[in-house]
Amino acid sequence: MSAYRFCRTDDIALLVDALNRCWLPNLSGDAPMTPAAFKRSIRDLQVWCSSCMVAFAGADPIGVLIGAKRPSGTLVHRIAVHPDHQRQGHGRHLLASLGSKLAILGPPLIVSEIPETCEAACGLFESSGFAREAVLTDYVLDRDRQASGSMSNRFVIPVTVDDLAANGLLGRAATCWERSVETLTARKDEIAGLAVASDERLEACILYIRCGAGAEILALRSFVEDEGGRLQHLLSRVEGPLTFAKVHPDEISPKCMEALGFRAADRYQVYAARAQAD
Repeated sequence: MSAYRFCRTDDIALLVDALNRCWLPNLSGDAPMTPAAFKRSIRDLQVWCSSCMVAFAGADPIGVLIGAKRPSGTLVHRIAVHPDHQRQGHGRHLLASLGSKLAILGPPLIVSEIPETCEAACGLFESSGFAREAVLTDYVLDRDRQASGSMSNRFVIPVTVDDLAANGLLGRAATCWERSVETLTARKDEIAGLAVASDERLEACILYIRCGAGAEILALRSFVEDEGGRLQHLLSRVEGPLTFAKVHPDEISPKCMEALGFRAADRYQVYAARAQAD
């Protein structure tokens, strides 16, 4: 007989075990979860153990849902069922249980960002009443196509997350959960940044984290209309291959990304629903 329960803050070891039992067999390319990595997701993504659930067959975890909660809504960050127990309704029960809880306690908005290649997960959310809201795209920079741009009478200066926040330049565009203001603020001590500045203001910025020989872009924004010239100049100052994950079309348009020399890679479907009690 199956059993389900929401978790507590002292259930991190259980959640780590459930993820490794249920998530890894479905996505074998991922690294195993560790308690340290899970605690980091609590800090960076606001994962709440009380928004996480585990399904059991006897004493063994056979399903898991990881929820991250902010005032704006709850993200279903991970949901997985062990391959031996799929197509038995466990995933749908986990989603419905979370929805019933949030219908009472809030926030009512539930979202998830699902890789398009995970057809079973997309089908689960659609059959559970979630609607497609947007498509997010991973981009990789093709250095052979990049130009530096002309920046006469402009300065490139170091910039921090706190600098951008102090100038009211954070949170101006739609982003994925992992690159939201809350995540950037939580990770600010790891993040480097550059900005194009005039005498009066910051005109464009890039935030990034070094990853091996390259970098992962966390924010790329221009605050003036210049056909991408300032952004091209900033990109030319960051060495190595660059990745820019889960870009929302309202953040930077696909046409602009192509003009900057990026090529599209993986895509994700954003699903959303309002929590409802059973």
